[in-house]
Amino acid sequence: MSVPPSPDVPSARRHALLMFTVALAVRLVHVWQLSDTPFATVLMGDALSYDTWARTLAAGDWWGTEVFYQAPLYPYLLGLIYAVFGADPMHARLVQAVLGAGSSVMLGTAVRWLIGPRAGLVAGLLLALYAPGIFLDSLLQKSAVDVACVTLIMLAVAALVTRRSGALVWWGLLGMAAGALALTRENALVWTAVLAAWAFVGAEARASGRLRVVSIYLAGVLLLLGPVAYRNYLIGGEWFVTTAQFGPNFFIGNHAGADGSYVSLRPGRGSPEFERRDATDLAQQARGRTLSSAEVSAYWRDEALGFIVGEPAAWAALMGRKVLLLINAREAVDTEAQESYAEWSWPLRILGPVTHPGVLLPLAVVGIWVLWPLRRRFHVVSLLGATLVVTTLAFYVLARYRYPLVPFLIVPAAALADLDRQRLRNLWSHARGQTVAVGAVAVLLALVAHWPLLPADRSRAITESNLGAALHELGRDAEATTRLRRAVAIRPDYVPAYGNLGVSLRALGEVDAAIEVYRQGLALAPDDGDLHYNLANALLARGRTEEAAGHLRAAARGQADSAGVHNNLGLALYTQGRLAEAVREFELAVALDPASARAHLNLGKVLADLGRGAEALGYLRTAVTLAPGDADGQYDLGVFLLEQGQYAEAVRALSAAIAARPGYAEAHNNLGIALASSGKLPEAMAQFEQALRLDPDLTDARANLALAKNVSR
Repeated sequence: MSVPPSPDVPSARRHALLMFTVALAVRLVHVWQLSDTPFATVLMGDALSYDTWARTLAAGDWWGTEVFYQAPLYPYLLGLIYAVFGADPMHARLVQAVLGAGSSVMLGTAVRWLIGPRAGLVAGLLLALYAPGIFLDSLLQKSAVDVACVTLIMLAVAALVTRRSGALVWWGLLGMAAGALALTRENALVWTAVLAAWAFVGAEARASGRLRVVSIYLAGVLLLLGPVAYRNYLIGGEWFVTTAQFGPNFFIGNHAGADGSYVSLRPGRGSPEFERRDATDLAQQARGRTLSSAEVSAYWRDEALGFIVGEPAAWAALMGRKVLLLINAREAVDTEAQESYAEWSWPLRILGPVTHPGVLLPLAVVGIWVLWPLRRRFHVVSLLGATLVVTTLAFYVLARYRYPLVPFLIVPAAALADLDRQRLRNLWSHARGQTVAVGAVAVLLALVAHWPLLPADRSRAITESNLGAALHELGRDAEATTRLRRAVAIRPDYVPAYGNLGVSLRALGEVDAAIEVYRQGLALAPDDGDLHYNLANALLARGRTEEAAGHLRAAARGQADSAGVHNNLGLALYTQGRLAEAVREFELAVALDPASARAHLNLGKVLADLGRGAEALGYLRTAVTLAPGDADGQYDLGVFLLEQGQYAEAVRALSAAIAARPGYAEAHNNLGIALASSGKLPEAMAQFEQALRLDPDLTDARANLALAKNVSR
C-alpha cells in the first residue's frame, strides 16, 4: 500500500528550498572567492585530464578509440557542459554547485521520509555546509556526480521503504542511479547486485510482481551500463562493463610499497596521461608479450592477490592504515588540498574546523544507537553503506573516494535532532549502561579520527608543489618558482617540491641554482631517482659529463625501466668517448621504449662512430620514421648517407631537415655537398649561398662555395 501525500507538504517544500538555497549560496561564494586565484584557471592531475577529454568530446569525438580506462560519466557530462555553455571550467563549477545543492535536498528528503522533518532538515543542511563537499564540488572532479548519484539512490530507497506512491517509477530511478554511479565510481558495481537482490526479496510476494520489479530495476541499470559495455566491446573486442582499470587500481592499493593512499606505478608518474601507458608497459615487460586490456588488468590483479596471500601480516597492517585514513579528520589528498583553498575561501575557513569526519563519525555512532529501534527501516541503507566502506578499503583512500560515504554518516547524525529532553531522560533512566558505553565509543572514535596521521602543512606543500608543476607546464615559470619556493618553506622535507623547483629554475636559465636545489633534495632523499636524473641533466648542460654520469647511474639503479635515464646516461658516456658503454645504454633505452626516436637516433650515431655502418643506418632510418618532423634526426641521417656515398637519399633527408627547420644553415651546407656530389653544381651553390646568408661565419659553406665556383668555371 502506498503512503498518501503528507499534510506537511508546504513544510517539506520550505525545507527543500532552504536546503537548496543554503547549499547553493555557500558553493557560489566559494567559487567566486576562488575566481581571482591560480586555482581558477590552472588545472592539475585528474582535473586537467578530464578537461582535455571533455574538450575532445565537445569538439565532436564522442566515440573515442580505446576501451575506457577512466570512468566515463563525469568527462562526458563535462563535455556536454562545454558543448552547451562553452569550454570554460567555471561553467562546470557552477553546474556542479547546483548539483551539490540538489544532493542536499535529496538527502534531506530521504531522511525526512525515514526519520522525520526535523532530522531531514538537519541532514540536508549538514551536507549543504559540509566543508569537504563544498571544496570537492568546486573541482573538476567526479565527486559532485558521485554524491548526487548516492543521494538519489538513498532517496529512491527511502521512497520504497516508506511505500511512497509510484513504486515502479522509483525502482526504475533506482536502477538508473545505480548504473550512473557505477559509471563514475567503479566499486559501486557491487551496489547494482545488492539492490537487485533487494528488488527480488523486497518486492511483492507474487512471482509476477517480483519479476516486474526486478525487470524495471535492471532495465534502469542496463540503460546506463549497456551502451558503455557494448561500446567497449566494439572498440576493444572485450567486454568491460565500465572500465579496464580494476587490476591496476587494485594493485595500487594492495602491494608491498602501498601506504593506503595513491602511489603511482612508476615513481613520479602519477598523472592520468601516464597511468594507462605505464600499467600496460610494465605488464607487457613482465609477461614478455603484447597483452590485451583484460590481460593487463588480470596481471595487476594477480600481483595484488600474490601480495595479499604471500604477506598476510603486511596486508593486515596496510588495511589498518586504510581504516585510519578512512576515518581521519583530515582529507587524504593526491593533488589539491582543502587547506590550501581555505586560504582564499571563507566558507572553507569557517566550516572546515567543524564539518569533517572527525565530528560526523562520533555523532553517527550515537545516532545509530538512537535509531536502533527503527533498524528494520534502515537495513538497505546500512548494507549499502557497509559495502561502500568495504569496496573503498579494497582499493585506496583519497578525499574524493570517501566523500560518497558522508551521506551515510549524516543520516544517523541527523537523527539526534529528533531527540528531545524527555527522550534523553528515558534513555538515561532505562539504558544508562548502554548510554555510557556508546558515549565512550564515540569519544574514542573522535580521538582516533583526530590522530595526526595527515599533517596539514604537508597537504599544503603538496598543493603548492603540484600548482608550481602545472604552472611550469604552462610556461609560467616565474610564477611556478614562487609557488615551489613556498612549498619548500611550508614543508622543507617534501622532496618532490625540490625536483619541481629545479625544473622551473632550469627553464628560467638558472642552471646553477637548479643544481643547488637538486642537491638539497638529494640530501633529504639520497636514493631519489628523479632528483639524480634531473641533476644529471643540469650537469650535462654545464658540460660536467663525468659527474652527470655518476648521477645517471644512481638514477638507473632506482629506475632501471626508464628509457630516458638510460638514453641520457648513454649521452654522458658518449661525450666521454666511452662508446661501447654508450651503446649498451642506448640499446637498453630502445628496448624499454621502442617508440623513442631520440634513443634510436643516438644509438645510430654511436654505431656509426664505431664503424658499424649497416646497423647504424637501420637505427637512423627508424628514428626518422618514428619522428619524420625531427630536423636533427633527418640531418644526422642525411650526413651519414652523404658519408656513405648515397647522395640521392642524402638529398631527401637533408631537404626534410630544412623543411622541418628552415633556418638550419648546416643542413643547407651539407645539402649543397650532396647536390655537388650528384653533379648538380648550380643547385649546390644556391644551398651554400643560403647557408652563408643564415650564418655568415660558417667557414665550411664559404669554402664549399668557392670550390664549387672554381669547378664550374
